[in-house]
Amino acid sequence: MLQRQIEPAQYTSTQYANLARDLGVTLSVGRKGQCWDNAVAESFFSTVKIELIHRHTWPTRKAATSALFDYIEGWYNTRRRHSMLGYLSPAQYESTITVTGEQIA
Repeated sequence: MLQRQIEPAQYTSTQYANLARDLGVTLSVGRKGQCWDNAVAESFFSTVKIELIHRHTWPTRKAATSALFDYIEGWYNTRRRHSMLGYLSPAQYESTITVTGEQIA
């Protein structure tokens, strides 16, 4: 695997973009100042940190990983409502899409 180090820089820097291109990686962010590129993902990570990560002390990486899985699969995806999904949980939204798709077909 090709390994190259870059100096600490913003993810929108030319150096970072060039490295990604050289490695065949498509970046998910756009130009500097385009904060909406990853707004949903950033919101998810913020929520996980606020609602789970920063509320506990994690004795091991395994304990944190297990808690994170339980949080995402047991709460976030099944019961937590999201404004971007019309205030449905991801599971409810996916169900609605599936039902709607079956009715159309």
